[in-house]
Amino acid sequence: MDREAVIRMAREAGLAYGSDEKPLGSVTRFAALVAEHEREQCARLCDQMFHDWCNQEFEDEDEAYKNKPDAEDCKKAIRARGNT
Repeated sequence: MDREAVIRMAREAGLAYGSDEKPLGSVTRFAALVAEHEREQCARLCDQMFHDWCNQEFEDEDEAYKNKPDAEDCKKAIRARGNT
């Protein structure tokens, strides 16, 4: 989730408003914190997947390569995390 999405949701909820239609400063800061947190959580999840893969034992290089996590695996894991 990026900063603009959080600000948009705050506006929809009636939390961000003003005479010039700019979000309040605290909402802007909150949006930046949420976006930063989400990026960090995604990075940690992908890093953990790679770390787990590195610590597995494989019979040969082909098997290891086939089981190496990729961007698609990270995407699925991130979406699954949001459903728990």
